[in-house]
Amino acid sequence: MNEVLHTFSRLAPFIQEYIYHHNWSELRPVQIAACKVIFDTDAHLLVAAGTASGKTEAAFLPILTLLYENPPQTIGALYIGPIKALINDQFARLNDLLKEADIPVCHWHGDVSQSRKKQLLKNPKGILQITPESLESLLINKNNELMRLFGDLRFVIIDEVHAFMGSERGCQILCQLSRLQSLTQTQPRRIGLSATLGDYLMAEEWLGSGSDKLVITPEIEEVKRQIKLALEHFYVDGDGELRETNLRDAEEAEGRGERDGGGYEEYVFNLSKRRKCLIFANNKRQTESIIASLREIAVSEGLADIYHVHHGSISASLRQSAENAMREVDKPAVTAATLTLEVGVDIGHLERVIQLESPPSVASFLQRLGRSGRRGAAADMRFVCAEEKVSVEASLEEQIPWQLLQCIAIIQLYLEERWIEPIKPIKYPLSLLYHQTMSILAAGGEVSPAALAKQVLSLPSFSAIALEDFRLLLRYLIDINHIQLTEENKLIIGLAGEKVVRKFQFYAVFPDNEEYVVKHATTEIGSIFMPPPIGNQFALAGNAWEVLEVDFRKKIVLVKQVEGKASNFWRGGSGNIHTRILQRMRQVLQEDVEYSYLQKNALKRLLKVRELARNSGLDKQNILLLENNKCCIFPWMGTVAYRTLERLLNSCCRESLEIKSIGGVNPYFLTIKLGKDKFKYLYNEIVSLCEQRITAEDLLADAEAPEIQKYDRFIPHSILRKAFASDYLDMEELKQQVKKW
Repeated sequence: MNEVLHTFSRLAPFIQEYIYHHNWSELRPVQIAACKVIFDTDAHLLVAAGTASGKTEAAFLPILTLLYENPPQTIGALYIGPIKALINDQFARLNDLLKEADIPVCHWHGDVSQSRKKQLLKNPKGILQITPESLESLLINKNNELMRLFGDLRFVIIDEVHAFMGSERGCQILCQLSRLQSLTQTQPRRIGLSATLGDYLMAEEWLGSGSDKLVITPEIEEVKRQIKLALEHFYVDGDGELRETNLRDAEEAEGRGERDGGGYEEYVFNLSKRRKCLIFANNKRQTESIIASLREIAVSEGLADIYHVHHGSISASLRQSAENAMREVDKPAVTAATLTLEVGVDIGHLERVIQLESPPSVASFLQRLGRSGRRGAAADMRFVCAEEKVSVEASLEEQIPWQLLQCIAIIQLYLEERWIEPIKPIKYPLSLLYHQTMSILAAGGEVSPAALAKQVLSLPSFSAIALEDFRLLLRYLIDINHIQLTEENKLIIGLAGEKVVRKFQFYAVFPDNEEYVVKHATTEIGSIFMPPPIGNQFALAGNAWEVLEVDFRKKIVLVKQVEGKASNFWRGGSGNIHTRILQRMRQVLQEDVEYSYLQKNALKRLLKVRELARNSGLDKQNILLLENNKCCIFPWMGTVAYRTLERLLNSCCRESLEIKSIGGVNPYFLTIKLGKDKFKYLYNEIVSLCEQRITAEDLLADAEAPEIQKYDRFIPHSILRKAFASDYLDMEELKQQVKKW
């Protein structure tokens, strides 16, 4: 009996019927490999396979078989998904599969009715699909019922593990699983699913954290897919309107019945016209703007409104409407989304993906590419980069199409090397340390300080936290009345802590987007996510500002207006860009290659910037003198190393080089106004500093303790500084990159 038939014969009868009924021609390699691990071992399983390879079924077919053959006495399988939309999608798919089996499925998140949740609490059986936030709520509010709910839990499926790794939310899941394991004295098997992992060993280590079981990642032969890629470039003015255009050949557009003339928006309109199309943008503002423009063009042509928006600030009903429209067979629909539709929600047969600007990572590119080309069709992804036109007199760094270069670099890193970013674990998740400390107290009531320390510090996410630092945290929380010491020397939640813990927002560890207010004298300009150091510049409300003073307690940044262009700090964190991407961007500038997917405008723009790089010396040098003692550093290093360099210059070079100001856009370039004749010392100064024993913690100002994560404001400054230096700066990488200059 061959392997396919052998595996099929081991599946439960209702699953075999389902496969026959749905005309599956065969089980896929990933499904056979997963069945072998789940049926024949007691190990955890990491399923790392491409988008649309059948990963979900690979996990559920053998798990459902085992639950069918030996029904558990409680919830038997727990599925943890990153977003509600994915859970809803998997809930519908599982219900279809389980019609003929006596295995109930319940999904549980903020949009699910209380009546459905009560049914599960009354009769905890089958499969529970849940978000980390709702699981936290259960751990706190149903603490006394956890044994009845999860006492016979056999499997935990974590979908899109790459979305959790390297984040406090991922650390939260590991804490939750350890707490459940400790309460129920069971160790369920874990199955992790992902299409975009760059380092399997790191993912295996993450998945197995806090467990003594082996993690197996089966080798699965990659199914070669046909890929259609195209990248085009446009110039636009400051508010997104066309300034200089070059659409496809007019005859081609006319032959396809497409709108003639126009520019950026019209190009996107033609790419998506009469198609099932998903448009990815890197922020909510872009999604709203492009859909408004496309709808306007459609109205002017007398065409139907097929346009939708999908992101975290949209209501659940409107998000559902967008998903339903995308699933409707043989009807065109266009949805613009942020990363909310990047993960594996099934939106049917998608003809094309359009990416506005560059995706933030190779992993993100692969996730988005994988949304199209299912069911054997070619994956079709079109990149559209828009750039503000600047004069030839503009500074060198302003004449470089950074998004175009980043697009090419990301595409080439995948096509040439199949490289995907490794995900760095968080060493000091201090906001989560506060969160889990308070969660455990809220769930279990009073406990001695020693018992609390043992319980919290045994959680896998806190292996780097020293006992003395945890004691410091507890003393601080007592001082601010978040916890209280009783006469019996036990700890309970204090009055101030009650106000935090009793809000439903407490279950989530991601921030509530509290930002710093920016003021020019007494006038409020707006707000930014994280203030740059004093003397540095940033962009807000269409102007450049220099930081005069930062009040970390009141979250106020005082500024003065300056000329020029600077970073948009106000947009908040969009993830770190890896050093490999910046290095490949430099190679794009240096090499003489015309990539086959570049369209007419994009190729023309690339050739122009390569000529600029040669003429300016940018292809050979990292530091260039501009004019009036202003210079520009092109570090070609990632977000974290760039941030470290910026702080090194700010902390150690202001006096020696008479630095007047530091600006730039992370991670692309740094602009520095130096004292007269100081440029010739800049390179040697940086090299010399990198050879000294300067630590990342030395780069923080005396009173500085950056509050980035949700509960950092409740952490003593001494350990907050240590965490920032460890997880947000990297002196070692900076030194390695400077050696290459």
